[in-house]
Amino acid sequence: MKHGYLLAVMAVSALLASCKTENRSLPAVIPMPVQMEAGKGFFTLEPSASISYTGGAEGAAVAEQLASLLRPATGFALNTAEDSDGDIRLLIDTTGSWRPEEYGLSVAKSRVTLTAATPKGLFRGIQTVRQLLPPQAEGSAMATDVDWVMPCVDITDYPRFEWRGMHLDVSRHFFDVDFIRRYIDILAMHKLNVFHWHLVDDQGWRIEIKKYPRLTGVGAWRVDREEQPWNSREPQRPGEKATYGGFYTQEEIKEIVAYATERYITVVPEIEMPAHVGSALAAYPEYSCTGGPFTVPPGGVWPITDIYCAGKEETFTFLEDVLTEVMELFPSPWIHVGGDEADKSEWRRCPDCHARIRNEELQDEDELQSYFIRRIEKFLNSQGRRLIGWDEILQGGLAPEATVMSWQGFEGGVAAAKSEHQAVMAPVSHCYFNVYQGDPATEPESFTGLLTLKKVYSFEPVPPELTPEEAEYIIGAQGCLWTEYVTDGRTAEYMILPRLTAFSEVVWSPRDSRSWKGFTVRLPHMMERFDAMGLAYSKGSYSVEMTASYNEELNSITLTITSEQPSPEIRYTTDGSEPGPVSTVYEAPLPLDSTTTVKAAIFADGEMIGRVNAKTVNINQATGRAVTYNIPFNNRYKAFGDKTLVNGIRGSGAFDDGQWQGFEETDMDVMIDLGSEMAVALISSRFMANVGSWIFLPEKVEYSASADGESFTPVHAIVTDLKPEEQGSRTEEYFASFPPVTARYIRVVARGLGTCPPWHAGAGGKAWLFCDEIIVE
Repeated sequence: MKHGYLLAVMAVSALLASCKTENRSLPAVIPMPVQMEAGKGFFTLEPSASISYTGGAEGAAVAEQLASLLRPATGFALNTAEDSDGDIRLLIDTTGSWRPEEYGLSVAKSRVTLTAATPKGLFRGIQTVRQLLPPQAEGSAMATDVDWVMPCVDITDYPRFEWRGMHLDVSRHFFDVDFIRRYIDILAMHKLNVFHWHLVDDQGWRIEIKKYPRLTGVGAWRVDREEQPWNSREPQRPGEKATYGGFYTQEEIKEIVAYATERYITVVPEIEMPAHVGSALAAYPEYSCTGGPFTVPPGGVWPITDIYCAGKEETFTFLEDVLTEVMELFPSPWIHVGGDEADKSEWRRCPDCHARIRNEELQDEDELQSYFIRRIEKFLNSQGRRLIGWDEILQGGLAPEATVMSWQGFEGGVAAAKSEHQAVMAPVSHCYFNVYQGDPATEPESFTGLLTLKKVYSFEPVPPELTPEEAEYIIGAQGCLWTEYVTDGRTAEYMILPRLTAFSEVVWSPRDSRSWKGFTVRLPHMMERFDAMGLAYSKGSYSVEMTASYNEELNSITLTITSEQPSPEIRYTTDGSEPGPVSTVYEAPLPLDSTTTVKAAIFADGEMIGRVNAKTVNINQATGRAVTYNIPFNNRYKAFGDKTLVNGIRGSGAFDDGQWQGFEETDMDVMIDLGSEMAVALISSRFMANVGSWIFLPEKVEYSASADGESFTPVHAIVTDLKPEEQGSRTEEYFASFPPVTARYIRVVARGLGTCPPWHAGAGGKAWLFCDEIIVE
């Protein structure tokens, strides 16, 4: 027996061991099939193997896709032929009762047979065939010393939901055609069937419209401010050239739609309206309420006040012209029109909009938005298409045939279903992959928030308050990737994987068959495939979380180490060294009575998985002491109240982790009672900036000391060097050492910004100041 065969059998044995029932081991397939029964033995794909098919040209296309997937890594010819006796047989069977996209797969020692009623079902099935082969099958170069064996198994499989989607925003950052194809391939391997292509937003118009060339000539380009934080970017100055951006020609779009169609993926274009249209109005300001001028924003905009004028007939002529060209490019039954986050301030000031409200006998601007959407829907319906929009299209009354994409929560989908409208669930809480998936200190910069792999897997698209009849209107769910902080394809891959993998099981597999523990065992095998494909992905789910709690009575700190992985082997150190396979195994919370840095990581079979996480607990002269707040903290971010700043526990990179204390539109002014007079030579405090969340570093931090708590002597002051527009997302230590002074009371004053600067998206709004810890030595 060949050495390569032994390795292959070992690999398949590991794959089989990953998913056990009471009697037999099952292959590690994601998403989990509806029914799967393990057989005995293996099928070996030999160099002489062939693929046969039925179903004419469509069957031939699926057979060729499977062959094309396997040829590079195997080096085999894998000839395809119709109605022949192939080693792998793809059969169209229109007899009997088949569900949409259903397939049956039988792997025997002598042959692989994949059967479906449609080529679409065959295509879903070949994604499972891929996962039964060794992971090297996903590589682009021929693998050596690998025998291509598959475990014998019988599978019956079909999806739970009709709409299994993934979104990509190409407005905030432009992604080239090659990456769009790669993105579609990722969706296809996860058995998703909708690609929601967000082509239009304030920061860029990405689709060629021949009747309106300025949409791409002007709207596709903005000034390059990529070195500045997203929400701190100065608008385009007069005479400044816009050079950052790009767009897709109509020919490129046709190619991408055809590429997706070959993979049985529907491309749903999104053309935003009535708001999120700054790029369009920069090109054609006459369709606004004010007439402009406008420039394409280089960064964040809030509130979204640039809006199409709903009172001008010319606006609707323009939009119908645009949508006509869009529909010629996209055969999708649905056209997405956005409809979200429309600030109606301009409509309230606009005489044309007032006239429209009077003439149409509308109550207010919400009903004007409903009129706007209904009118667009009527046009789309006349062309045989259906309108879908974000859940704000419910405002003022829902258009008669509209489908709601529920993003703000579950409520929009519930409201749509109860009114007998279809809904796609995409709640930000479970489906927005543009937020952090692990500790912000170790992850790429993202939107504030945390969406772990486990939380994605816990997602249930059908809200419990719906009746079985109402639940039928929930046609599926969708993940979303907004790209304000995603500038390239590698980062996009990292942000969606493996969260998309968890999501795929949510929307495909039966609800009762889902198991977080089982999924976590199968996931490493999918990650091996990602490695073979050269995909970037996060191991954030294999990180540990360290939570410290302060015991006021004992004046000590207890550190708890956890992970979302079931039964992980966590090893840690307390001497500053990196943990290794022989480091102490974590078994119970750690009591700490002195300043300590704990480092921990997850291990399996002597190898570290994921990253090392470190947490320093600072026990110092201020720890546990009484704190007087001369200016109160904001109760929204009170953390642990008056012990937060002296509990020895640092916060993470997330301001809402429960360790950061917030002060809104004011300074921070606190006094610490050290209990008795002592020599003080060091004071330190730490603050956060998260400009996108209206959090800024203090302009200045002042330290002073006192013997009686009444008369204070300044000991040090630190001025922030970074301008607010340069701060982005960071934490800064304000460290001061000085000749020893005798004091019982320490006062720390941090001068806040008060309000957001004029260049900020929230200009004039209340600015925040966040602090997590004060150290005194």
